[in-house]
Amino acid sequence: MTGMPSGKLVNLPRLADRAGRFKMLAIDQRDSLRASLAKATAREPKQVTYAEMATAKGVITEVLSPHSTATLVDPVFGLPQAVKLIPADVGVLVANEDSYEPAGAGGKQRKARSIDGWSVSKAKRAGANAVKLLVYYTPEASAEVVAHQQRFARTVGEECVREDIPFLLELVTYPIQEPSADTPEFARKRPVHTLASAREFSKDIYHVDILKLEFPGDLKYARPFSQGVFDGKDRPAIYDVEQVQAFCQELNTAAQRPWVILSGGVAIREFLVALELAVVAGASGFLCGRAIWKDVIPKYPDLDAMRAFLVDEGAYNFARANAAAQRARPWFAHPRYGDWENVQLIGAGERWYQDYHPSFGSV
Repeated sequence: MTGMPSGKLVNLPRLADRAGRFKMLAIDQRDSLRASLAKATAREPKQVTYAEMATAKGVITEVLSPHSTATLVDPVFGLPQAVKLIPADVGVLVANEDSYEPAGAGGKQRKARSIDGWSVSKAKRAGANAVKLLVYYTPEASAEVVAHQQRFARTVGEECVREDIPFLLELVTYPIQEPSADTPEFARKRPVHTLASAREFSKDIYHVDILKLEFPGDLKYARPFSQGVFDGKDRPAIYDVEQVQAFCQELNTAAQRPWVILSGGVAIREFLVALELAVVAGASGFLCGRAIWKDVIPKYPDLDAMRAFLVDEGAYNFARANAAAQRARPWFAHPRYGDWENVQLIGAGERWYQDYHPSFGSV
């Protein structure tokens, strides 16, 4: 039997469908969305206003969140609209991180930082069913940066234990020595970094309930997709699909928590292939944003055109992802739990209401 405190046990299933599979929408992007809106309107990012960010997020949330089991929003632009736009039967995740702080030589390393004036406690009081934290992580960073990232994630995990709310940790690697992430050199490193991240943050000290992980490889560098299948650009094939399948199996072994796959901003065709491979390996679904809705942004500020696109193509993208996730492993079937019957309320008994504390059984 595996015990969970009441708040986590109540809220974690609300992020999934009845079968325990996660089909989650991400609309918590800030800097990347601001840049995209600026490009769509031929302006500089700093010229995009708060109202414009909130409006764009609101349209996407309104149309697409009903297709999700849970929707991830940010507290700055998204949550104020989302409280009325997300259906009552759809879970609410709230982001806890601000944009990263550059660090190290040349500022190529990344340190996580919190949103000023926001906290796990506020997220819970505001109605969140779970808290999500993004941590940029690479074992190639300096010892000081690595320690900062680990400490930051651990602190948020401990806050989630105190508030008895599920903790979803998103891990994203990035290049330090390479000029960009779209290089053969970094494509070779990506599986190593992704596996190392999953192993580290599966440790009990972080109190993670769901891992949100990158695909352990870059399909644009995998045979037979390297010949421009996804974006028209030819790249060298540095691994084949069988090797990528093996990376996915290794990731499933490394992830000692239920895990979902993220889209990382790739196009929908690439994401669907990645999702299929992840699901076969043992993922419990997805938490996806831009792969589903990014093509709507060039239509801004025509809100009617945005809504029409989302109702048609955006919903179709979501339907295809949901269909793939139907074959995902239920979160409670992960080896950590084994079966729903094995997930028990910690401290249940006639004195439970007197003795209850969210840190019951925490590790």
